[in-house]
Amino acid sequence: MTGILAGIRVLDFGRYIAGPFCAALLGDLGAEVIRVEKRSGSEDRFVAPVTATGEGATFLQMNRNKRSLTLDPMRPEGREVVRRLVATADVVVANLPPQTLEAMGLSYDQLQAIKSDIILTTASAFGSGGPYSHRVGFDSVGQCMSGAVYLAGGGGADDEPRRANAPYVDCGTATACAFGTLAALMVRAKTGQGQKVEGSLLGTALAFNAPTLVEQAVAGVDRVPTGNRGQTSAPVDIFRTTDGWIIVQVVGQPLFERWVKLMGEAHWLSDPRFKDDISRGDNGALISERMAAWCRSRTSAGALAELDQARIPAGPVLTPQQALDDPHIQAMGFLKPFAYPGAPHPVPVVEAPVRLSATPTSIHTRSPQLGEHTDEILHGLGYDAADIDRLRRQGVI
Repeated sequence: MTGILAGIRVLDFGRYIAGPFCAALLGDLGAEVIRVEKRSGSEDRFVAPVTATGEGATFLQMNRNKRSLTLDPMRPEGREVVRRLVATADVVVANLPPQTLEAMGLSYDQLQAIKSDIILTTASAFGSGGPYSHRVGFDSVGQCMSGAVYLAGGGGADDEPRRANAPYVDCGTATACAFGTLAALMVRAKTGQGQKVEGSLLGTALAFNAPTLVEQAVAGVDRVPTGNRGQTSAPVDIFRTTDGWIIVQVVGQPLFERWVKLMGEAHWLSDPRFKDDISRGDNGALISERMAAWCRSRTSAGALAELDQARIPAGPVLTPQQALDDPHIQAMGFLKPFAYPGAPHPVPVVEAPVRLSATPTSIHTRSPQLGEHTDEILHGLGYDAADIDRLRRQGVI
C-alpha cells in the first residue's frame, strides 16, 4: 500500500454513501480499509444491481480500495472480533445511529477503552444534540430541509419542488468527514490524542445552500422558485437548441459585457434593468428569453462553439451515456475501469475529485465481493483455520 495514509488502518462499518464514501476517499489516499458488513451483505451492496450476484452501482463506486469482512457483531464471538479489529485500527467509520453503535460496541467510549487514541468518524441525518437527532434520513431529506429543493421548483401554482437526483448531500457529508478525519489524524500525530469526528446530512445541505440562507436572514427577500433560472445574475438557465439542451451561466460584469456583445444588444449595457448582477437576476426572465431565441436556431455544438469563442461559461446537458462517452471526460481519465465478477462490462469507477501532484490518490483495487477477505483478515488477528471454521459454523462470519 502506498500513499500519504499508508500504514493507517480504517474499519468501515458504514452503509450507503456517507460512511462508505468517506472510507473510500481515505483508501484513495493509501489507508488500508476493511469493510465490515453482515453475513448476508449490507443493504447498500444491492442498490441498482449490475452484477450476476446483485452488487449495485452505488456499492461498486463507494467501496473501491477495500477488503471485505463479514461479521455478526451482536454475538459475543463477533464482539471479540470487533475488539481485536479495533485494537489494530486507527480510524473507525460508522454512519449508524448512536444506539446501534452502542449495541455493536462502537461508541466512542467503548472504542477508547480498547484503543485510547482511536478516531471515530460518524455521520447522521441531523447531528446530535437537537430535537431531530433521533430521526433517520437520507440525502434528499437534507436537500429538502435546506431550502434548496423549494427554490428548484418551477414556480407555477401546480409545480412541485425538484430534488437533485445526484446524492450531493451524501457525497458532501462523506467528503467533509474525510476532511475531518485527516485533521484528527494530524492532531493525533502531534498530541497522541484521538477524537470523535461527526458529520450530518442536514449540516452539509445547509452549508451548500448557505448563501441563499444568509441573503434571506439579512435581507428578507423571500425568493420564490424559478426552476433552472438563476436568481442573482443572468443569463443563468438551461436552453433548448435544435438538437438538445445547453446551460449558460453568466455571472459578473465582464462576462455580461461579452454576452451582450455576442447577442448584439450593446444598448443593454446602459439599461438600468441590467446594471448589475442582482438587477439582471431580477430581470432574468427577460434575459433568458433573449438567450433562448439565440439558441433555438443553433445546434448544441454550434452554440457552444460560439459561446466558447466569446469565453462565456456553458456546457451541454448530457445523458449518462453521453457523459461516459464525452471525449474530455475520457481524456482526463476521471473513470477507471475495473473488471468485476459477474458484471457484463468493466465497471467505470470515478476517481477522487481532487488530484495531488506529489502524492496522488489511487484506485488500486475494485470493490470487494461479500466476505472476500474474511479468512485473510481473521488470520491477521490471530485466528487459525480451526477458529475460523468454528466462527463460520456458529454463524458469526
